Amino acid sequence: MPPEPTSNDTQDPRRSAVYLVLAQVPHGHVVSYGQVAAMAGLGRAARWVGRLLARLPDDSGLPWHRVIAASGRLSLPEGSASGQEQRARLRAEGIGIHNGKVDMRRHGWHLPEHSG
Repeated sequence: MPPEPTSNDTQDPRRSAVYLVLAQVPHGHVVSYGQVAAMAGLGRAARWVGRLLARLPDDSGLPWHRVIAASGRLSLPEGSASGQEQRARLRAEGIGIHNGKVDMRRHGWHLPEHSG
């Protein structure tokens, strides 16, 4: 498993790989933390991806809000500022949220080489 992300590893190839995958997730689609890890070549490092995204700079242009749990569940609490922001951003992209979940069949995204 990759080590804990730190602010000192801006040149870390694992971090760069995650950012590259995240930058490709199109408007109106979502991916799971595990999908991001797998697409970045990090295997089963979903939790590490989550910790990395939690430390994104406030001015990051990466679409962090498009990363959700594999079940479609939104991981950020609805009452939190970040949870409210995520929900607002997803809805603005036309992604419906029902009972705290997104329909992964409808809104899920896969790189062509990672498709079933």
